[in-house]
Amino acid sequence: MHALRSRRFIWMGLGPTLILYALFVFVPVIWSAYYGFFNWSGIGEAKFIGLDNYAEILRDPVFWRALKNNVIFVLASVFGQVPLALMLAVLLHKSNLLQRFLRSAVFLPMVLSTVVIGMIWQYIYHPQIGILNFLLDALGLENWKLEWLSDRNIAIYSLIPPLIWSYVGLYLIIFMSALQNIPGEIHDAAKIDGVSGARKLVTITLPMIKNTVQVAVILCISGSLKSFDLVYIMTKGGPAHASELLATYMYNSTFTTYRYGFGSAISTTIMVISLLLIGTSQWLTSRKKGRA
Repeated sequence: MHALRSRRFIWMGLGPTLILYALFVFVPVIWSAYYGFFNWSGIGEAKFIGLDNYAEILRDPVFWRALKNNVIFVLASVFGQVPLALMLAVLLHKSNLLQRFLRSAVFLPMVLSTVVIGMIWQYIYHPQIGILNFLLDALGLENWKLEWLSDRNIAIYSLIPPLIWSYVGLYLIIFMSALQNIPGEIHDAAKIDGVSGARKLVTITLPMIKNTVQVAVILCISGSLKSFDLVYIMTKGGPAHASELLATYMYNSTFTTYRYGFGSAISTTIMVISLLLIGTSQWLTSRKKGRA
């Protein structure tokens, strides 16, 4: 009887949240997937065209460029944000004044608006008044000066530093919380056994927080595939679609040409790609656990 009451209490607490989540997440996803089969301008009658929108997406070279750029973003996030945040968490998990200051400095971009971050990096990359080219000049590296956001060969790679800088603070906090949850007895036992430094990190710390690292990787993948605002502010997907991402491709295809059915098909495609990448990362992680 007590278990039944506890279960009812849990459902009463979760019920309103689940209803709101379903209304604002699941219903729009299903609605969007539905309209992906129609030719619809947002007003008027929607004409059923089957899989034509998806066939057009697969034929569009801009889609494949956007997918390639998104894969670059995913790799940069997973192999940039996660290792950097983990390294900083290991170095800054103590609580002296300097480390608290450095933690606050690393977390500061999370407090700033993405618009502000985009404008800051636009000024950093500015070819005439940007601090990056100014530093290259001061160091005698004039040949390294580039049109960082206007050169189609490097525009997408120029967006990686602001991407990492923007979100590394989030993963720093996540990893610091995981490190602080490791029981002190384990550290004491390691000290008695003479395990310290890099050996302790590899054999004790990382295995203890591997589930947190896995969650961080999933957040990196899903967040990178949804990247939009930073890229739209800095390049709008240009020049010549060189920095186009799936989200900017969807936005430009939907709201500049008023093809809401086509945009819905793109959003559904993004969701499927996200599930495939996250599922692949989970599968690879589970294989490693099985071998261990």
